[in-house]
Amino acid sequence: MKELVMATNNAHKLEEVRQILGNVYTVKSLNDIGCTEDIPETADTLEGNALQKARYVREHYGVDCFADDTGLEVEALGGAPGVFTARFGSLNGYGESHDSDANIRCLLDKLKDAANRSARFRTVIALVQGDKELLFEGIVEGKILSQRVGEGGFGYDPVFAPTEANGLAFAQMSAEAKNTISHRGRATRKLANYIMYNEH
Repeated sequence: MKELVMATNNAHKLEEVRQILGNVYTVKSLNDIGCTEDIPETADTLEGNALQKARYVREHYGVDCFADDTGLEVEALGGAPGVFTARFGSLNGYGESHDSDANIRCLLDKLKDAANRSARFRTVIALVQGDKELLFEGIVEGKILSQRVGEGGFGYDPVFAPTEANGLAFAQMSAEAKNTISHRGRATRKLANYIMYNEH
């Protein structure tokens, strides 16, 4: 089976992507190729961060790679947290960076009195194959709930209810159901379609 490297060691992300690409590709993590350093994410857009990570792996490890960056864009917050989604809590004094609990507490506090709770998740995947660079985008519209529900998922899943899920939050859905409509699922399927039909 062919191999592709995903520039992450996030077990949740890898599992989601492997469920979609698993029949066609073996998806390797950064640990699998011996990459243990923190790859910089210093761009001010999701596209920039995804490209930065994929280019780094291609340049330093010589393998084709794809990387994703995901942002939660909340209407009442002017599109924030966006590129700062994973660090939203820590940037606002709510605990450590990449702490999902702190991120959710921060978000719910900021939206406490907001009538408009519309939000969307947007994932951008950058694929670097040799000297070729491509971007794939997935978006899911929804709203931020006023409190956490469900036991599944990760990140903001307990407070994000996609429009297509009839009021359920991502955290209340099975992995298969979530992948069908999720931002990362949509971007990953675009990536999968491309690599399945454009291999040399």
